[in-house]
Amino acid sequence: MTPRQLRRRPSGLLLAAACALAAGGCTPVGMVVGAGAMVGTAAAEERGLDGAARDVEIKVTLLKRFDEKGVLFRGIAATIMEGRVLLTGQTSETAVLDEAVRIAWSIDGVKEVINEVVLTPEPATGTAARDALIEADLRTALTFDGEVLAINYALDVEDGVVYLLGIAQSEAEQRRVIAHARGTDYVRRVVDHSILKTDRRRAHRRTPPPGVGPAATPDTAPATAEEARP
Repeated sequence: MTPRQLRRRPSGLLLAAACALAAGGCTPVGMVVGAGAMVGTAAAEERGLDGAARDVEIKVTLLKRFDEKGVLFRGIAATIMEGRVLLTGQTSETAVLDEAVRIAWSIDGVKEVINEVVLTPEPATGTAARDALIEADLRTALTFDGEVLAINYALDVEDGVVYLLGIAQSEAEQRRVIAHARGTDYVRRVVDHSILKTDRRRAHRRTPPPGVGPAATPDTAPATAEEARP
């Protein structure tokens, strides 16, 4: 099936991506249950079923290209929400980061690439378990907060730093999400890249910054957000 055909079948795309990215295999029953859950969840999101499907397609394409280049295994991860790609992680190689940004911008449907990858001579190791705990605790807190539509937020945690990507219903909700993140155990810092549902970036494609033609550098990549707004 071609990418164009996949775009015409969002529910099939979600199922295929779920099976491809899941840790385990897809049994017939699991595929049906998993597909129903994913489609139902996506339909309830602010970005809708089609938007969720496009993000899955972007993610699958990005991971495939990272894998082909070897970038994925050098500490760079990607989170996607409504065509906005958030790159996180750590690397000691500027060339690897440049290539990751270039690849992200090259994918059809990408509206924005947010570069939060840390360039460091010695990338941190041994933080995965604690980062996973932070993410799980924060996700639980958001889910059980009746004033937050947790389904509209994607989270990533790298070395104790929480990165938020999502679509907020209001500034009040945005502040609550940030407060939950700051109040989670072991969190060192919070970086907020969520936007309001009325934000014009949801409708308009951004032009890649100068220098992203064959490659990009941290100096020419889109500016990162300040630490979470008060």
